[in-house]
Amino acid sequence: MNSPLARAARWASRLFSGVFAGFLMGVLVLEWSLRSFDRHVYTQVRQVELDSLDRLAVGTLLPALLATALLTVISARATKRVPWLPLTALTLLIAILVLTVEINLPINADQLAWNAQAPPANWASVRDRWQIAHAVRSAAALLAFAVLSTDTTTGAAGRAVPDAVPTDRELPAVPTN
Repeated sequence: MNSPLARAARWASRLFSGVFAGFLMGVLVLEWSLRSFDRHVYTQVRQVELDSLDRLAVGTLLPALLATALLTVISARATKRVPWLPLTALTLLIAILVLTVEINLPINADQLAWNAQAPPANWASVRDRWQIAHAVRSAAALLAFAVLSTDTTTGAAGRAVPDAVPTDRELPAVPTN
């Protein structure tokens, strides 16, 4: 599992999942900070967020998904086993995508149409629903990054880790006295 393609997939999956998780955590901090402000400030800031931050999300989540999927396939083929760590990270990233499409993106579209001077009466419940979904996907992104960072298919220097059970050829000779 030390081919150039495997190394590139591992590197890209860690890079993009890490940047994505960091981005989500930054947005999470901003969103929780906004809870102490009124509906007008919240709406204005959300509309500024929505101007370009979705592009950053797509530009980091999609490469993380693709690289992690590639890493999962390469790992499975190389080891002839289920690569649980990359597969777990891939599952988490897919769950984030589903949650985003099902909850966050529809709310984003609605909030873009809000009038900052007269947000809807239910603005706080919409905010809360978005923020809860965002907190869940932020936690999932951090977990995916942690899993990819602890992937045991390679050592710290990128060398393949030997199988846990040695073969007969690898057993040390037993001294005879």
